[in-house]
Amino acid sequence: MTTTNGFAVRPGRTAPLGAVAVDDGVNFAVVSRTAERVWLVLLSPRDGTEIATIPFPGEYRFGAVWAMTVVGLPAEVDYAYRVDGPDGTGNRFAPDALLLDPHGTAVAGGEIWGRARTYRSRVLVDDFDWGADRKPRIPPEDLVIYEAHVRGFTRHPSSGTRVPGTYAGFRDKIPHLARLGVNCVELMPVFEFDDTDNSAGEGLVNYWGYDPVSFLAPKAAYAADPQAPARELKELVRDLHAHGIEVVLDVVFNHTAEGDHRGPTLSWRGVDNATYYLLGPGGEDCNYSGTGNTVNANDPVVRSYVVDCLRYWATEYRVDGFRFDLTSALTRGGDGHALENPPLLEQIAHDPVLADCRLIAEPWDAAGLYQVGRFPHHQRWMEWNGRYRDAVRRFLVGRPDSAGELATRLVGSPDLYGERGTTASVNFVTCHDGFTLADWAAFDHKHNEANGEDGQDGPGDEASWNCGVEGRTDDEGVLRLRERQVRNALALLLLSHGVPMLLGGDEFGRTQLGNSNAYCHDGSLTWLDWDMADRNAGLVEFVRRCLAFRRAHPVLRRTAHPSGEADEGAAYPPVSWHGRRPGDPDWSTASGLLVALLHQEVPGDTVLVIANAHAEAEEIALPEVPPGTGWHRFLDTCREPAATPIGSEEQLPDQARIVVAAHSVVVLVAGEEAGG
Repeated sequence: MTTTNGFAVRPGRTAPLGAVAVDDGVNFAVVSRTAERVWLVLLSPRDGTEIATIPFPGEYRFGAVWAMTVVGLPAEVDYAYRVDGPDGTGNRFAPDALLLDPHGTAVAGGEIWGRARTYRSRVLVDDFDWGADRKPRIPPEDLVIYEAHVRGFTRHPSSGTRVPGTYAGFRDKIPHLARLGVNCVELMPVFEFDDTDNSAGEGLVNYWGYDPVSFLAPKAAYAADPQAPARELKELVRDLHAHGIEVVLDVVFNHTAEGDHRGPTLSWRGVDNATYYLLGPGGEDCNYSGTGNTVNANDPVVRSYVVDCLRYWATEYRVDGFRFDLTSALTRGGDGHALENPPLLEQIAHDPVLADCRLIAEPWDAAGLYQVGRFPHHQRWMEWNGRYRDAVRRFLVGRPDSAGELATRLVGSPDLYGERGTTASVNFVTCHDGFTLADWAAFDHKHNEANGEDGQDGPGDEASWNCGVEGRTDDEGVLRLRERQVRNALALLLLSHGVPMLLGGDEFGRTQLGNSNAYCHDGSLTWLDWDMADRNAGLVEFVRRCLAFRRAHPVLRRTAHPSGEADEGAAYPPVSWHGRRPGDPDWSTASGLLVALLHQEVPGDTVLVIANAHAEAEEIALPEVPPGTGWHRFLDTCREPAATPIGSEEQLPDQARIVVAAHSVVVLVAGEEAGG
């Protein structure tokens, strides 16, 4: 033990990495392969002023790990590192910069949303009592995902919560999710990020949070008590679990907030740039993320780091899984090319601590690597199915050659996930990227001028249709058609094989006024207006009934892709395709008609889905109903939803044919024959 600058220090423990309170003080351990000198800087937890700088003695370096225990140091302390090393290709040491600990589990300085900040690491002291918490462990075929932004979910005054825009405020809205029938919440990034970081224009912010400052610390400005973000996030997870709702975190490991050479030096760049980032031959940043840098995810040090981070969230915060942003960037090797078997993805898939966690890939990146259906899955990874989104949208707006594509997506995309089953496909029509569902039915073109990027940002063709008028209108006919289109999309989504995902607010018609890339707006454009849930109560009830119907019918939740071959003695094959006449589907280029009969012999469950995207009504001759049953109408998007309980749907007066209105979806179910 030695004394430096008034503090007693001794060689530290190399694991765990980060800052951890030990019996006689606090242990600090940080990895840098290339550093020649490392200093620990102790900072005041009150205002961040420097207390002392303590150099790591050379003998406290164990391989690439610098480890030191400061004896007698109280855990209530903030800290940073200074790191120096040789010049050379890829190194970007900045010894004057105060660096966040890459393994730090708390970050101070960002407690107030929208205020410029200087970050510092904080030793996390946490004794949270989980009580009787139990993970819901929902079978994948029963899963219904709801994507939500923590701040935007309750920041609007209409939320009625005492602490809007916070983890605690989110808890107040859990009953809405439970009533709706949602059983999994996918939270957009809650890693600490700089919400003030946006150079596109005055008044714009980094609202979505896809630019992490830390991979391990929760966003402090999302806490009602900004000194206790860890506790509040854990309370949210605990309360969601108590309502039978899982928690999936949207995690960003493909890039960081440090950007390219013009960006700030916050942590990884100053600790060991050449280890943490993919670099070109001259040491320049490789940009496969669209943000300036790309994490070197398959480097052995970095992949162990990422797995450590995931383990931490899975154990300390008890989250149920992760959705990985731009996951295809994580398949790239040191030269930037996609690896056939990326070590990181294999390690995550087979890690014993993560064995019960859901792993959801966004199987593309910003440099054009598109891996939907081809993602290295190891029988563990689910995928955001972008082809499902495109198929539903294209069919409903009348694009050519869309009926056959939609048929494939409706039964779980067997062409993409044949060996993996239907639950590998996370089906969605909308997400945070692109139009909301209401805007998809109200705009032909994106309206992103307010983003400060000359309208060049955001997705291109979204296969949308304004139903005759661009944007706002008082035309009752147009408004009715838009409402029907929204219900058509929701009905197909919630009754398809696979795992459905809803965008938060779509259940009551949230709009962003045609902005398809609202990442930089913190206000009424992005906050959920809960008054709309009352104004559009019929749409909320429609979604609730669709989800209740899905739960009631195992034929909609099969894990194996249904085949067109009937088992011996079965009334129907698991799926059969029809058209205006039974057994005569229309797969022509111009077809806008899809008729799918979904059948499960045991326990005897039959559902008929009819989707008409044509501008004229279609008369459909109905397939023969299974013996002893009759066709009952569950929904018709051209009609007001029935008030009858699920399982007591009204029987059709005409069992031979039905007229399906233009631009509408009808769902029939084989039920007990009236009078039988």
